[in-house]
Amino acid sequence: MDLRTEIREFLSSRRARIAPEQAGLPAFGGNRRVKGLRREEVALLAGVSVDYYVRMERGSLAGASDGVLDALASALQLDEAERDHLFQLSRQSRTPGGPRRRRRAVPLRPALRQVLDAISGAPAVIGNGRYDVLAMNQLARALYAPMLADPRRPANTARFVYLHPEAARDFFVDYDRIAMDTAAKLRMEAGRNPHDEDLIALVGELSTCSELFRHRWASRDVRLHRSGRKRLHHPIVGQLDLDVESLELPAEPGLILNVYTASAETPTAEKLALLASWAATQQTLATELEANNG
Repeated sequence: MDLRTEIREFLSSRRARIAPEQAGLPAFGGNRRVKGLRREEVALLAGVSVDYYVRMERGSLAGASDGVLDALASALQLDEAERDHLFQLSRQSRTPGGPRRRRRAVPLRPALRQVLDAISGAPAVIGNGRYDVLAMNQLARALYAPMLADPRRPANTARFVYLHPEAARDFFVDYDRIAMDTAAKLRMEAGRNPHDEDLIALVGELSTCSELFRHRWASRDVRLHRSGRKRLHHPIVGQLDLDVESLELPAEPGLILNVYTASAETPTAEKLALLASWAATQQTLATELEANNG
């Protein structure tokens, strides 16, 4: 990812979505040449000179203080994820640009796998910001069987969503929202790790093979990994309305534990129990480490 280009296009895209009246400014003249706010209007709202804001929008955030970034975030009406992205881009600007680098694959600590296996009544998954699935418990393997049908490893949710759209649409009830959030979270990860070779390769692959991904990526939207609701249609038990808790692992920076639960005595809780019974009868289930070719 070219950092200056990312900064320029992120700031200009956020500026373009705000009409003057939304920012409390008079919209003089009926023929505005730009969509949204002008640069001088953003500078006024942020309390900086026009020249300074122009330099920032051209990709120079290295010298911007936290106060200036806060003022800019307020002027552009950034949400929490967008503000975090802006600060990440600024931090990256302050460090010398480096070559692409492949982050060394480190095996998960046995204790983490023990944690997953101890969560017996709920699907649990450990992944990273690239949507690689690094470890799952048995119930999660049963839940995500449609995604694990692809023999490529590590299994990757973003590839499933964008490169297997028919299967993904059947599986994710809210496919359009999932596709939008997946691209937005990948862009968030790109702001944190712009030189990650594996991430660059993944974005390139998805951009080459999926028109939908290209469209979503071009929006410059960002999202945080957060808890929420996920609706899935499983080929064995039907629709599941699951609550998802996303927990960062402080001892393993960059890794996220996702746990899927349902309220007791609900249809989804009953279906999860049925899915667990079905999984127990299967001699071989595809795993995050090895596809089931049998």
